[in-house]
Amino acid sequence: MRSRYTAFVLNDAAYLLETWHATTRPAALDPDPAARWLGLKILASAGGGSNDLTGTVEFVARFRIGGRAVRLHEVSRFLKHDGRWFYVDGASPRVAK
Repeated sequence: MRSRYTAFVLNDAAYLLETWHATTRPAALDPDPAARWLGLKILASAGGGSNDLTGTVEFVARFRIGGRAVRLHEVSRFLKHDGRWFYVDGASPRVAK
């Protein structure tokens, strides 16, 4: 999760796509270079250990774009394949719980 947040900060679309699970990965990704990322707070996690194949991370990421503050609150699902973690999808905590 933290590496993907860093990729958003750096506008590294290639890394974001590379770490996105093939079953849900978009064909292209165009992060907005005007977004100024302000912070990531991990609220909860489940699974994701060295012996797990699945994991979830609940987080809040804050950024500013066009002078407007945005707060992204998501529960993300991850799958491990061949020893690497991949982002599958995310949902609002109200939907996910």
